[in-house]
Amino acid sequence: MSCWFKRVALLFIISLALGACSRVGLAYRNLDVIIPWTLGDYLDMSGEQKGWFNERLKEHLSWHCTTQLPGYLDWLDRLQAMVEANQVTDEALKTRTQEAKQAIAQTAKEITPSAIQLLKGLDDQQVAEMNEAFAKDQRKRQEEYLKPSLAQQIKERSERMNKRLNDWLGPLSPTQQQRVSAWSNALGDQNQQWIANRAHWQNQFSAAVAQRQSAEFPQRIETLLVNRESLWTPAYRQAYDNTEAQARSLLVDLMAESTPEQRQRLLKKIEGVRKDFNDLKCLKAAKQS
Repeated sequence: MSCWFKRVALLFIISLALGACSRVGLAYRNLDVIIPWTLGDYLDMSGEQKGWFNERLKEHLSWHCTTQLPGYLDWLDRLQAMVEANQVTDEALKTRTQEAKQAIAQTAKEITPSAIQLLKGLDDQQVAEMNEAFAKDQRKRQEEYLKPSLAQQIKERSERMNKRLNDWLGPLSPTQQQRVSAWSNALGDQNQQWIANRAHWQNQFSAAVAQRQSAEFPQRIETLLVNRESLWTPAYRQAYDNTEAQARSLLVDLMAESTPEQRQRLLKKIEGVRKDFNDLKCLKAAKQS
């Protein structure tokens, strides 16, 4: 159970999202590393823009750490209790998933005004660079995820999931490996819908940024960042619902087949995430205030 949830407004989201899962400390302690790493994929900011972004990012990280992370610890408690009681059910996973979505939406809403301000200040060359970065992203994902045959896509998806699960549970039994293969088969051509919807979102984002001085721009960006689901293609909405259901079913079955050693390893990984959160100075300060 690694991150269940997964672009220039999302620059903020990307930076903040690194605070989840295994890179907690990096997001809060090494802003000088994160900022060029994330922004370099989208556009070349001026020195003034970088300075402004640094300050805004620090403010958002402080807000996130002091107001949001305590809730993440509670979420981890609930997740840990499920594993300890060996009660990983579809209904419980639905609830944990909805809680995580709400947390992501709250963070997206908080940082949207800063994202709007940054985007309004882009010049035409920066917008062109951003659009080219989107196009490059689309070509890369099509090459990696769509060019292989469907059988190969299914095989590679299964291999990626096995690798993630091995990290969190340890080696899978033959029965568990077969279940992962069945999960990957059940998703079929999900790659096609996922990448098509991603391109659909990026195209709408580019169209909005092209009109960044219009009165409607802030609302369009808020919709793109906070209410992304309202812009999904019908085909992707159906594929996404199926993907979520298949993921829950997979996790329920894997945990039902899990050994005490696997559950202990998972609990240790969850505890590691908790420790990363608790070790953050900003969180310690929030607890003491």
